[in-house]
Amino acid sequence: MSKIWKIAIVVVLAAAVAVVIINKHRGPSPVTDKTGPGQGVTAQAAQPVAGLPRLVELGSKSCIPCKMMAPILEKLKKEYAGRLQVDFIDVWENPDAGKRYGIRVIPTQIFFDASGQETFRHEGFFPQDEIEKQLAQMGVK
Repeated sequence: MSKIWKIAIVVVLAAAVAVVIINKHRGPSPVTDKTGPGQGVTAQAAQPVAGLPRLVELGSKSCIPCKMMAPILEKLKKEYAGRLQVDFIDVWENPDAGKRYGIRVIPTQIFFDASGQETFRHEGFFPQDEIEKQLAQMGVK
């Protein structure tokens, strides 16, 4: 299969996922992160740690861009341990989380400051250097 066909298939699949998510949720995006037991978030997303900024990615274990993000998130968890909480939520396993966070496309990365206020949101693949620029703007060193 040629490279163009592979890219076309990925684009079509990503568009289909976006349409499904958009049709499942319509409404305003939340602006705070008060994740906790019984609030529709899987065990993959830990309770927010007080005083720590947080990066939450909502995606799927089977989505290609999400798979590309997985090693980046793992690396960030290690490099920013104790300074940043990094969580992943699979929206296919937990569709309520997609609604709760108001996502339209996966993957979506949401940045929260130490008080739980959303400061930035990105949709799609997000390279590590761009994530680190955003973290630096938030004061996370």
